Amino acid sequence: MTNAVSLHGVRKDFGKLTALSDVTLEIEDNEFFTLLGPSGCGKTTLLRMIAGFENTTAGTIHLFGDEIEHLPPNKRPVNTVFQNYALFPHMNVVENIGFSLRMLGWTAAKIQARVDEMVEMVQLGAFVHRKPSQISGGQQQRVALARAMAPRPKVLLLDEPLSALDLKLRQEMRAELKRLQRETGITFIFVTHDQEEALSMSDRIAVISDGKLQQIGTPFEIYEHPNNRFIANFIGETNMLTATVNAVDGLHVACHLAGGERLNALANCQNLVGANGVISLRPERLSVSKTAPTGDILKGVLGERVYLGTDTQFIVKLSGELKLKVRMQNSIFQGAEFKTGDPVFVTIADDAARFLVD
Repeated sequence: MTNAVSLHGVRKDFGKLTALSDVTLEIEDNEFFTLLGPSGCGKTTLLRMIAGFENTTAGTIHLFGDEIEHLPPNKRPVNTVFQNYALFPHMNVVENIGFSLRMLGWTAAKIQARVDEMVEMVQLGAFVHRKPSQISGGQQQRVALARAMAPRPKVLLLDEPLSALDLKLRQEMRAELKRLQRETGITFIFVTHDQEEALSMSDRIAVISDGKLQQIGTPFEIYEHPNNRFIANFIGETNMLTATVNAVDGLHVACHLAGGERLNALANCQNLVGANGVISLRPERLSVSKTAPTGDILKGVLGERVYLGTDTQFIVKLSGELKLKVRMQNSIFQGAEFKTGDPVFVTIADDAARFLVD
């Protein structure tokens, strides 16, 4: 597989502040690749360095094998879709989409053919003569995408392009973005702080925190096999239980919890007996029952039950101050059987417990 973008040892300093430190990653051609992390973690800075809007302090950036750090932004075969879309308010849809093509010196006939193609691709045929103020936010985003893709860039950079949209429209545009990426074959590098966006659209995800690359993997790998406590806590919901290792068998460890309970878990690295860390338990990988099942279980008392439509959330009190959040589909149990104060058993799905040392 050809690498569209390669970064090796990339660092970015702003004076005494290090925004990014030793970032090395490979982004494959025709990949939907997401840079995910909280605000201020360095993900937009990394995108801007690929685009040429920021210089690297150290390290190298290659595009399809060619070093591009010496090239100005307008000479790099990449385009950027910004958070605010940056459409020209005095131009209509057709004029906005064709603007970059005119700047590149395309002929009128070639521009018209490409604009027609892009209008059809983003499904805006009924709005071609309208200006940005006369169309919705979702339609404005489609214009921005069409304009960025019209020159056929090798890589498209997207800087939180869905953040200005309401929830329902964001969800619709996720599917639209993935469709456009598949149909065009362009490598998408997408920046977001929204975990659901990243999980639902990406081929692979790079999680960034405090300017450092924490983990790269598929959505499944990032969610189910987090490298550390930050990733487990940042990607979706999880329970974090302080634990100490009692015995080690490869990457499986036997632990005891702060309240004295015993629990087996998979570890994120080789650990020694006595190592301290946390056990991560996803709420949807747990279930509650009133009778003791087989397998890994924890005993507790039902503290709270919240009906959420498709599922129900339980808060189970363990010994001491420990609490567990459990989410169960309403189709697989009779919710009326559970009452606050009932003694219950929490069953843990196979390999759902993860021991993390940091």
